[in-house]
Amino acid sequence: MPDMDTLFLFGSNPTEGHPIVSLHLKKALANGAKLVVADPRKTWMARRADVWLNLKPGSNIALLNGIIRVILENGWENAEFISKRTEGLEKLQAKVREYDFDRVEELTGVGRDKIIEAARLYARADKSMIVYGLGVTEHQTGTENAMAIANLALVCGHIGRPATGIMALRGQNNVQGASDLGPLPATLPGYQSVTDPKCREKFQKAWGVTIKDKPGLKSVEMLDECTRGNFKGIFILGEDPAQTDPDLHHVRKALESVDFLVVQDIFPTETTKYAHVILPGASFAEKDGTFTNGERRVQRIRKAIEPIAGMAEWEVISRISTLMGYPMTYSHPSEIMDEIASLVPIYGGISYDRIEKKGIQWPCPTKDHPGTTTLYTDLFSRPGGLAQFMPLDHQGSAEVADETYPLVLITGRIREHYNNGSMTRRCAGIAEVVPEELIEISPEDAGALGIAHMDWVKVSSRRGELQVRAKVTDRSQSGSVFMTFHHENALTNVLTSEHRDPITGTPEYKSCAVRVEKV
Repeated sequence: MPDMDTLFLFGSNPTEGHPIVSLHLKKALANGAKLVVADPRKTWMARRADVWLNLKPGSNIALLNGIIRVILENGWENAEFISKRTEGLEKLQAKVREYDFDRVEELTGVGRDKIIEAARLYARADKSMIVYGLGVTEHQTGTENAMAIANLALVCGHIGRPATGIMALRGQNNVQGASDLGPLPATLPGYQSVTDPKCREKFQKAWGVTIKDKPGLKSVEMLDECTRGNFKGIFILGEDPAQTDPDLHHVRKALESVDFLVVQDIFPTETTKYAHVILPGASFAEKDGTFTNGERRVQRIRKAIEPIAGMAEWEVISRISTLMGYPMTYSHPSEIMDEIASLVPIYGGISYDRIEKKGIQWPCPTKDHPGTTTLYTDLFSRPGGLAQFMPLDHQGSAEVADETYPLVLITGRIREHYNNGSMTRRCAGIAEVVPEELIEISPEDAGALGIAHMDWVKVSSRRGELQVRAKVTDRSQSGSVFMTFHHENALTNVLTSEHRDPITGTPEYKSCAVRVEKV
């Protein structure tokens, strides 16, 4: 990462959301790397960018299509890479021609000079990397936003080499590891499809059960089924949907609808208020096992103390499973990892012995394989090994500002608090620094509404309302406001909408229409 020539930071605020990653990014900038930032807010990185693409929320695809058009029209593409390793460029070319400067400026609010300079910096560098975050994925077009980013990387050949590629910053620790090992509704562990008879047969033989060939439900879909009366019970482990999921009135109705709700966590949360049974969880310091980070590195973690509640989560799950009729007899997490290696090819060569001192990046198919530091050096994972360009159209956000709700609310994080705040709000020092929720509003919008810094305001959407203090700052552009979701006494997700990415089910946290009034 420090060797990159250009960093394109898209929809991510790493200095606050991913501070350790940001240290590596700052090293690259200190070494002379150019910085392009695409973000509606003037973040720490945006203030220091060579080019700040201050796009309107929901206009990611339009912006990326405009950048790609500039690259192709100027001959800045990597023709050799495109010829040898991709297919479908003609359809992408035809699509991006529809995104001339006038259209892109109208849709995104970004000036043409900025678009040209961003395209030049990214395309003409030898080693360019794209780092993106939840500002890309938490839209109704989140999956297509990520595809548009892939189009840009492929056009320039900035993939498959060190200090290039695309890095998706995950929302929480070990999201990568969790995703790898089976919670996605359409895959078995290791991204092996439940619709593939051979995959199902392998797991059925190992587990002694019958596996259905129909994908399961996403988490938000499970809550939908709760409200319809189709789910009678639900087990929530280390998650707080009653604070962190969107459209909280819907979430509360779902949690109240089930006959039996079990929540396992380390602290009381908004969700435990609805639980019939609360099981104690174990913190990171009480865990023995592995975390897999965003660069696919499987790393050992070791407990500093025994679980205060007497059992780690894997032991609780094993005990419950055994009592329900399916025996789980693991005596140590290493045995679970050995089972993973036997069934998941990308983890096939990973064991606790091998990662005792240093983690290994998957794919690591065999015991003598060193792991894979860089993906796609020769082939992509599609049949035939070629990457496919995807022509995409701007759709915008599902909910846009209007006369009644004239501002767009963007939600996100701040450095001091973590996720639902159930841990960080218990730290006196942190609570003193950031004791309450604030709504960031631009000086222009604040002036028009008669709002002064730290005034109390009422924030309303089509779903609910709450009261917070105003933080008047140029970090937010005129027309948009920003709030976090860290504080239980100001549940921001009362405001956010029910709209989701239809492919992944990811909620559209980054754009909903609100009204702000001085109290």
